[in-house]
Amino acid sequence: MIRATINMRLHGTNGEFQLDASLNIAEGEFIALFGPSGVGKTTLLRCLAGLELPEQGNIVISGETWLDTAARINLAPQQRHIGYMFQDYALFPNMTVRGNLEFALRKDRNKKRIDELLALMDLGELQQRKPETLSGGQKQRVALARALASEPSLLLLDEPFSALDAEMRTRLHDEILRLQRHFGITTIIVSHDVGEVYKLASRVMMMEGGRIVRQGSPNDVFSVGQTSGKFRFSGEILAIEPMDVLFSLTVLVGNQIVRVVAMKDEASALHPGDRVMLVSKAFNPMVLKLD
Repeated sequence: MIRATINMRLHGTNGEFQLDASLNIAEGEFIALFGPSGVGKTTLLRCLAGLELPEQGNIVISGETWLDTAARINLAPQQRHIGYMFQDYALFPNMTVRGNLEFALRKDRNKKRIDELLALMDLGELQQRKPETLSGGQKQRVALARALASEPSLLLLDEPFSALDAEMRTRLHDEILRLQRHFGITTIIVSHDVGEVYKLASRVMMMEGGRIVRQGSPNDVFSVGQTSGKFRFSGEILAIEPMDVLFSLTVLVGNQIVRVVAMKDEASALHPGDRVMLVSKAFNPMVLKLD
């Protein structure tokens, strides 16, 4: 269990504001901090990691106090057992892939952990190469493996996929979900991408002006109601769920989540990730798969 309160003054594009956030996160949860740039998401992540010190706050993880400003307790980042995946990879350019992972390994841990991660991330053939010879997607896989090398109790992801193309993002979403479930690590991701949050997170914390203004499942936070009248728009299917004799389709349209129903014969030809056209007259939607 993670319990944290963070309070500090920040300077944003619209002037000063107060970061005032409280977190209660169960072990093994995948949490998304969602919201526009400049609302305190990354600062909150950095405070959890020990990279920034709030004016007031406390962080307790699994009964261990990492931060208590009133008691002047502030564990260093290397004492907090966290894995941190930065947006810009932050790999050591003079080290090989294997060297980057071994650097993150705790001194008392067996190097078999490195071999396991290289195999899980399909990096075995790349382990003697240096970061400058890798593609963006390969660097992200190395950065994720390095974040996991220290066997962290908390994995922090700061917009790690924003620089990648859509196909590579989808592949890495699948990869990170598989690894998060494999290791059971409590994970917090910073993102302003609705589709990414919907695919990855079990719970979303929406931030505005330094505060968590809404939280819940991606469906609860992002779903919008059906609208009447004629409409036509395209989107990506995020999920297909059975619902008695019908199926519920969750579709990402732009930066909004829309839920529509489909008949069994329509849904059987569709899969998450498909691009579709939603067409409706009044309350009778049609779902047309796009090539």
